[in-house]
Amino acid sequence: MKRITIIALLLLSGVAMAQEKPPVFENVGDKVLATYYHANGEVAQQGFFVDKKLQGEWTMFNAEGERIAIGNYDKGVRTGTWLFWDGEVVKEVDFQANKIAAIAEEKSNTGLVKN
Repeated sequence: MKRITIIALLLLSGVAMAQEKPPVFENVGDKVLATYYHANGEVAQQGFFVDKKLQGEWTMFNAEGERIAIGNYDKGVRTGTWLFWDGEVVKEVDFQANKIAAIAEEKSNTGLVKN
């Protein structure tokens, strides 16, 4: 559980450091689409802000462009089920009130499908 939390914190806080390509912010209606990049130019994470708070679906990628995490925010608070990919393993992490409530682990080739 600590490993997932550490990974999530590093992904969300460390991306802005040591970037060669600056983040891009685009207005989309009442939201701002934010795209952050790895030093090699690949997208590191992408999602929306509303009133300067993370909102809706956010997706994180490794430096090779592979999706490594996806989850939702509600007014800056992690909510619902987040998915974390670690090789052949997919971890489902349920958040309640911005805290980890449960963790389930599946092999990614078992047919787990989530939108």
